[in-house]
Order: sequence, then C-alpha cells, then structure tokens
Amino acid sequence: MMLKFAILGFLGYSPMTGYAIKQRMDRSTTHFWHARQSQIYTTLKALEEEGLATSMIQEQVERPDKRLYFITDNGRSSFLAWLQEPYLECSPKKETLVLKMFFAAQMESDTALSQLQIQLNIHRKQLDHYRNDSVKEIKQAKAEFPSLVRDARMWEATRRFGEMYEETYIRWIEEMIAEIQMDQ
Repeated sequence: MMLKFAILGFLGYSPMTGYAIKQRMDRSTTHFWHARQSQIYTTLKALEEEGLATSMIQEQVERPDKRLYFITDNGRSSFLAWLQEPYLECSPKKETLVLKMFFAAQMESDTALSQLQIQLNIHRKQLDHYRNDSVKEIKQAKAEFPSLVRDARMWEATRRFGEMYEETYIRWIEEMIAEIQMDQ
C-alpha cells in the first residue's frame, strides 16, 4: 500500500514512465523504500483503476512507444491526505544479519567473523555512496530544479538518515567483531 504513495509522490513532480519511476527510486529512496519493477507496474495499473493516475502512450521515433503516467487531481488529494496522516507506529525491522548474530554462538567463530567482514565492506560502500554520490545527486537536482529547494532540504534529511543508519550499522558490526574475537 505504501508503494502507491511513493509512486504518487514521484508523479507529483512530473509525469513519468514506470521505468523512470524505478530509476528515480533507485537513486533517491532505495535506502528506506524500494520496489521491484514488476511491483511498480502493478501499482501503476491499480492507481489508474482507482482514478488516482492516468496514462497516455507517447510515440517515439526509432524506439518503441512508451506509456507516460500522470497524477490526477484525486491522486494528488489522496497523496496529500496520506502525507498529513500521523504515523503512530514503530516500523518493524527485519535484519537478516542481526538474526544470524542472535544465534551466532551456535556457529564457528571464523564463519561469523567472515559474514561480519562481508557485511562491514557492504555497509562501508553504502556509507560512501551516501557521503558522495547521493550528495552530488541532490546538489544536481537543486541546480536543475531551483523551485524544489524545500524538497531538496527534505531529500538531504533522508540522505542523512541513510548515512547515520550506515554509521550505526558499521559501529555495531565492529562491536560484534570485537565481541567474537574475545572468544578466540
């Protein structure tokens, strides 16, 4: 259900194809909200059926035609109503690595350390992405769309959330490595 609102939010910026929505999500919200391409197209179809979005075929020369989606007035109203609803829950988390480490005493220390090292490298790369690539993308979007200055501040805040999450995750992995090494 939340994917519906993510898509409406992107369509609120401009009409887009399903492919463009996926690309935009991959560059902006993937650290806190992501979807597979097939989920996006299924949701776009449902949005059209609900009257929250509409589409048209855009003809292209020397390329296949593409379907461009637009948010409707009802879609914008629905999106804004959703934005204004207070969120009253603590989001449940599913962390595979944390689950494995919960039971790590039942595996060889070297295996646990190996898994932690792999994840440490992955999270360091992700942290680097937030500190470099994401910052550049937000600056570029601000320069390209000066009218979205307020949006860019919110994008920066969510980028910072991703950065802080990775910093915390890395610190936790390093603590886990030290904890397991004490047993060796």
